[in-house]
Amino acid sequence: MEKHTLNTNQTMNALVYTNTQEIVYRREPLPELRQGDVLLNVTASAICGSDMHAYHGKDSRRIPPLILGHEVSGTVVNGRFAGQQMVVNPLMSCGECSYCVGGQSNLCFDRELIGMYLAGAFADQVAISERNLLPLPQGMSPIHAALTEPTATALHAVMLVERALIRPLSEASCLVLGGGAIGLLTALILKAKGCQNIDIAETNSLRKQSIENINCARCFNPMTEKLPRAEGYHVVLDCVGSGATRYTASEAIRPGGIISLLGLQDDKEGLDTRKITLQEVSVLGSYCYTQADMRAAIQMLFNKQLGDLSWLQVRPLSHGGQAFKDLHEGKVAAAKIVLQPDNLM
Repeated sequence: MEKHTLNTNQTMNALVYTNTQEIVYRREPLPELRQGDVLLNVTASAICGSDMHAYHGKDSRRIPPLILGHEVSGTVVNGRFAGQQMVVNPLMSCGECSYCVGGQSNLCFDRELIGMYLAGAFADQVAISERNLLPLPQGMSPIHAALTEPTATALHAVMLVERALIRPLSEASCLVLGGGAIGLLTALILKAKGCQNIDIAETNSLRKQSIENINCARCFNPMTEKLPRAEGYHVVLDCVGSGATRYTASEAIRPGGIISLLGLQDDKEGLDTRKITLQEVSVLGSYCYTQADMRAAIQMLFNKQLGDLSWLQVRPLSHGGQAFKDLHEGKVAAAKIVLQPDNLM
């Protein structure tokens, strides 16, 4: 049984981003606790697209050496929740500004994210503000719980789209650009909300096959196939965020439709602003999630509204470097790799 005590060795195992396309598994000092922080024994931490962005040397905010990782569940070591299994909301806000008190904590000017400037969760332990802990429902898999953060990201975007639509989402045709975790979760959420016409654009053949096996949407390769709906889509959700996907979004949207921008791959041009104006297309930015989104995401995952999540792949933390390499080389069919400390495997 796992002991919920402080590590007396003063070091821990961690996966450290040390340089472009370089991840090292090594001993690192324990996390430093700031006022209001608690320590968490990590049970599961998932690799995010933003972690890959850093790995490729394309994120100026994530400076090596750095422990990446912010999609995490674990057991609290100290404080009033000691011994309890929790999901981490990795986005820490001030809790006092107009955005925080108005339900838009994701827009707080003083927000911080573990795995960006602060040490992240690809380690045996991670520090987090105690108020950023969310309890797991009894019996929930901590591995599934590690998907709460990307699920909340997708759920937040879909919620904004629902708010802007004139007709119900169930009547809309939707195109999801990108079949990674955010794209796949977005499609699963759309399906759970009754949407019947969902297409996913994905260029990786392994991932494309995996999506087809899940049977949540029609999947096509935009590099070799035409858009399945020649008449256009009511909603296009760009879960990649590149110049190429913004161009595709502009091409695929129908008059009066909604383009939702989730991905942050680059800041190149791509949107057809003339078409957007002439055809009254709405463009929505969607950034992260709120605490309410996180709570709703936990319940969706626990209630299996998004399926059994059998498309996940779990690997030991010590094999994390190879996991990053495999993702970089497109050798992974799974939309999400979850890492676990070796003593839990």
